[in-house]
Amino acid sequence: MSQDSSATLPAVPEGLQGVTADWSADKQAFPVPWGKAMMWIFLLSDTFIFSCFLISYMNVRMSTTTPWPNPSEVFSLTVFGTAVPLFLIAIMTMILITSSGTMAMAVNYGYRRDRTKTALLMFATALLGLSFVGMQAFEWSKLILEEGVRPWGNPMGAAQFGSAFFMITGFHGLHVSCGVIYLSVVATRVLNGFYERKGTYETVEVAGLYWHFVDLVWVFIFAFFYLW
Repeated sequence: MSQDSSATLPAVPEGLQGVTADWSADKQAFPVPWGKAMMWIFLLSDTFIFSCFLISYMNVRMSTTTPWPNPSEVFSLTVFGTAVPLFLIAIMTMILITSSGTMAMAVNYGYRRDRTKTALLMFATALLGLSFVGMQAFEWSKLILEEGVRPWGNPMGAAQFGSAFFMITGFHGLHVSCGVIYLSVVATRVLNGFYERKGTYETVEVAGLYWHFVDLVWVFIFAFFYLW
């Protein structure tokens, strides 16, 4: 004998009482994995920090009375006897943009449960990040050893240039370095089947969120510090 299934369901209050009853019930309001939610919270807090750095930089840049060094001249690189403005910075930017592509493909193959391609693409992303850090170290050594730039002084103009440069690029470089280690560990776990046994590749996507954030921050640093 058939029975109307709707008659067995508990009545849901209408209006504001219904909303209160629904949200106070023992249920998940938003289907977001815990690790992904925590990564978004971390990235949000990191966004505030980088925003404070860039806003402080703009304030110092506009308020200083001493001439600010021309980034096109400071960050030029001599290639075959010709000074090319922002040549090294352009390569570094292309490397990070490329690494975002390889990371996105790694996440794609992760959800397809292709361990080999996921791990290889993550290792490629980490290698690109390591190349970026190496180029940044070369840039720092050139400014310190050849140009005489220090956090407390700058022979080419405003003294605040050195402190702003080392603080902003150093903090971002630290993020890239941590990301290289993070991606390498996750890729190793993908390769040995850890996430296959776990039954989910969500950690690969979480690592991708972090890496895409680092790449996005560099776009703002490139625009505000090197092009302005």
